[in-house]
Amino acid sequence: MSALHVRGGQPLVGKIEPSANKNAVLPVLCATLLSDAPIMLRNVPEITDVTRIHSFFADLGSTVRWDKAAKTFEIDHSTISPKAKAKLPQAMRASIMMIPGLLMRLGEARLEHEVKGCTLGAREIDPHVQVFKAFGAETSYEGKDIVFRNLHKADGTRMWLEYASVTTTENFIISALTAKGTSQIVNAACEPHVQEMCTFLELMGATIRGKGTSMVSIDGCTDFKPVDYTFVEDFHEVATFMALAAVTGGDIAVRNTRPEDFMLIDRTFEKFGAHVEHKDGWSRLDAPEELVVQQNFTSHLTTKVEAAPWPYIPADLLPIFIALGVKARGQTMFWNKVYEGGLTWHTELSLFGAHTLLCDPHRLITFGGSKLVPATVTSPYIIRVAIAMLMVAASIDGESTILDADPIRRAHPNFTDNIDSLGVDVRWEN
Repeated sequence: MSALHVRGGQPLVGKIEPSANKNAVLPVLCATLLSDAPIMLRNVPEITDVTRIHSFFADLGSTVRWDKAAKTFEIDHSTISPKAKAKLPQAMRASIMMIPGLLMRLGEARLEHEVKGCTLGAREIDPHVQVFKAFGAETSYEGKDIVFRNLHKADGTRMWLEYASVTTTENFIISALTAKGTSQIVNAACEPHVQEMCTFLELMGATIRGKGTSMVSIDGCTDFKPVDYTFVEDFHEVATFMALAAVTGGDIAVRNTRPEDFMLIDRTFEKFGAHVEHKDGWSRLDAPEELVVQQNFTSHLTTKVEAAPWPYIPADLLPIFIALGVKARGQTMFWNKVYEGGLTWHTELSLFGAHTLLCDPHRLITFGGSKLVPATVTSPYIIRVAIAMLMVAASIDGESTILDADPIRRAHPNFTDNIDSLGVDVRWEN
């Protein structure tokens, strides 16, 4: 267990250079298995899942050089032996996206039946199995392992997803590159990190049509080029630092080269009386004296924040807005349309003195504006929930402790150093 001690009560002020998006970095690393050409990746964060992939590539026989200080990651998969054997890392959800590359190279991939990630509820792998079968793979159980075997090089196929799943979309796109002809996915996820993976694959030589829409076509590809790619800033982290400014009454500017992704996020901040400005590659939130939930024109309806697949507010960002709802005077309903386990942590907020009501597994109402007090709370294994608890703690005069705060390190290697530089005293205790 790791505890994070937070001494808050001061407005956070300053400038931040955010890290790259974990959800872009991991699928890109998985997709590199398709290529024997040298690949240079820049702005790669030092996070636990990247460490796991680095070790896995080394076990396969890939030539990998990771300069953590320079944030560069060099890869050459041409040294992988066709007889290589390696079980996929079990402790991260992204493992499943290495299966297309392994099937192409080795003809087989093994995955433990419980693929772990954040504790957000049931996260089935059936849609991925359907993708692999559509592209010619056979799936079976051997003990506790799910074994995928490549039966033949498949022709292009068309698939209509029941749900716009990010990792299923990414797996389909990667798999389609190994097939003959053109494939198409309908009801594709279109989050910024899915688009970023597509941008990387295009630089590698892929032909992808419809990037950023719900219908994407992909041509099979066998001739991949060397790539030198720099990851863009994580929009989750950009939004999180702006939320930290709002909840503490501060003024924070965050490097952001894709403000076009923020129109709905900005409007959500406005629901709490906070305004975001984008200018010259930076996004800035100068907090009002008090956060107040803005009333709807239709006055009998509660102000609402709905989270669903992009272009809705991302479910991963809902906890940071719940932290604003706890702080802001007024009532707000938060609706998580994605995960049935994404709101159960609300009881920990009561230890700070917050008033919340869980309507059902998907809807939560905050009654904000009450005086909050320091507390010791326990985070579930959900990255943004740990950060939301840190946000609430940072807004309170006094020292709070967040137990099991390690999820923060999964996505943001310098997060606590950054907020410390903005004026909050934080320290880890193992």
